[in-house]
Amino acid sequence: MSEPRPGPAEPRRIVSLVPSLTEALFALGLGERVVGVTDWCVHPAAGVAPLPKLGGTKDCDVKAIVGLAPELVIANHEENTRRVVEALRAEGLAVWVTYPRSVAEGAELLAELAGLGAGPEAVASVVEPVRAGVAKAAAAREAREDREHRQGGAPATPYFCPIWRDPWMAVGPDTYAHDLLGLCGGRNVFADREERRYPRVRLEDVERARPEVILLPDEPYAFGARDVAELARLDVPAAREGRIHLVDGTLVTWYGPRIAAALESLGALLSPDGSTGRR
Repeated sequence: MSEPRPGPAEPRRIVSLVPSLTEALFALGLGERVVGVTDWCVHPAAGVAPLPKLGGTKDCDVKAIVGLAPELVIANHEENTRRVVEALRAEGLAVWVTYPRSVAEGAELLAELAGLGAGPEAVASVVEPVRAGVAKAAAAREAREDREHRQGGAPATPYFCPIWRDPWMAVGPDTYAHDLLGLCGGRNVFADREERRYPRVRLEDVERARPEVILLPDEPYAFGARDVAELARLDVPAAREGRIHLVDGTLVTWYGPRIAAALESLGALLSPDGSTGRR
């Protein structure tokens, strides 16, 4: 869960160190309050282009951030380092460390961002569709589980979703992406690994796990056609049935306005008869 938000109720000067939340601030009509972002804050392109860039998410320029005199700095427990957060707090800045690990928490974080001063129109057009999408997906998951338990319906679709290679690292159970893909109808074949966040796996492990769908996001590692071809040689249902998909990585890991689209598009790929996607 995220920490309680510090600082003024409606800060006028905001530094965002979280790419997905930078996008969310602009979507909520709060872009004019953003005075600095990281090098990785690339959406919306036109909105962030003129803003000062403050380094990467892991090596933010503390001195430059302090120089912008923000009333609030938005950070993330996983994306930003404790060193940077503590240095900013030592300078007297209000730092809000967010940490949604479920889709429901991601939706509520979007609502909290709207509380920084977004108008009712933005709440209606940005926050409410996400909340509705999450509620719909949660109801569908409950119905699937009920059918499986009571009537022997189709179980959740076994999937493998790596986030890195050399070594191969998979989405683990203690992550936002795991919760999202489960809400979309998937069952993580590496959910039982002791490494709770991003377990290291071998391709032999993938073959033994027999995923029916393999999702290859383009961030943080940029999987591409070569990776599809390599995994297509594995003896797994996903390879035999042509269900290895390159997907937009922001749909897998970005919480905020993209949640509703992620539930829809990834849900289609993980459905029992799903076969479309960016290949």
